[in-house]
Amino acid sequence: MARQTGNPREPGSGNVPNDPLQWPLAAAGLAMDACLWWLDRGSSAQHDTSLAWTTTNTVALHLGTMRLRDFSKERDGQPVLICAPYALHRALIADFAPGHSVVESLQGGGVDRVYLTDWRSASRDMRYLSIDSYLNDLNVAIDEIGAPVDLVGLCQGGWLSLLYAARFPAKVRRLVLVGAPVDLSIDSGLSRLVRNTPRVVYDQLVARGGGNVSGKEMANFWSRSPSRQGIEVALQTSLSDDGGEALLDRFDRWDEDALNLPGAYYLQTVNWIFRENRIAAGGFMALGREIHLKEVRAPTYLLAGLDDDVVPPEQALATAHLLGTPPPFIATASDPCNHLGLFVGAKTHANAWPRIAEWLRSDLTDVLARSV
Repeated sequence: MARQTGNPREPGSGNVPNDPLQWPLAAAGLAMDACLWWLDRGSSAQHDTSLAWTTTNTVALHLGTMRLRDFSKERDGQPVLICAPYALHRALIADFAPGHSVVESLQGGGVDRVYLTDWRSASRDMRYLSIDSYLNDLNVAIDEIGAPVDLVGLCQGGWLSLLYAARFPAKVRRLVLVGAPVDLSIDSGLSRLVRNTPRVVYDQLVARGGGNVSGKEMANFWSRSPSRQGIEVALQTSLSDDGGEALLDRFDRWDEDALNLPGAYYLQTVNWIFRENRIAAGGFMALGREIHLKEVRAPTYLLAGLDDDVVPPEQALATAHLLGTPPPFIATASDPCNHLGLFVGAKTHANAWPRIAEWLRSDLTDVLARSV
């Protein structure tokens, strides 16, 4: 199956220079190119994905920022809420396909009550929603489920989960952060790119979207559709096997269905988290209070991808030193996969996610006794 390449008139279709010192100039050039392209193309409406979910579920709540999806097999037991990334793609990343599903792996490990934040693509009336708006709806969802919950944060859903755990520590029993960028002082290609790109580029993205940021334009700016080989690496399976073409088509459709983001939320994420590092360094205000990560004392599990060039393992695992959780209650692990492989990799689901499910179900009383 041939992979499509970008239209040479579209932003992001050129190569990003390898030299970080050239990124600001390249970003400014992309911004100018995007202005011309945007005027020529007009705007396009976003629609919900037509892809079916892998695991049977119902919508427990319809909130302004999300649909709270309920995958539970039982009504009793400790609830787990998967906080999906809200950055570019839909929450289907957490329930992508059989053998490639976080929901399925948790259920296979004996976790019977599973919920998921299915974030909405931003419409015009959502353009002023902030990070507080998402924390507020996350709080409503957790109250509906019944606190305390176990929070499983994927990528940028990880820092949102961590903010929530710091703001409402009594409502989070355990915390799992998978490929989560928290301390952005630790070097990565993504953090360098965000810091070195002029602020005007981000402001223009919001202005051109009428207060929102177009998911398709973000994808054109910062990423490319992966090659067939890249998709195989992420899925950790051969696409030449039976069902490979169907899996490839499913990935393509998921990858092309980008989410729009509210402008206020997007600029806060870029400036407060990626540029100013407020979560790790201090000074982040959430729902009226400054966040202090030392107030997070919930048992925490950190999972990193050894080949992750988006959130490298040094960054993903450094969160352990920022928390108030006693060291015996912090578990860290890494798996030989890239960033996407953490969520959809077949081998990662065979190895890493069963251990997470076991940790969520384990009795930590003995650990507590030994640490006193």
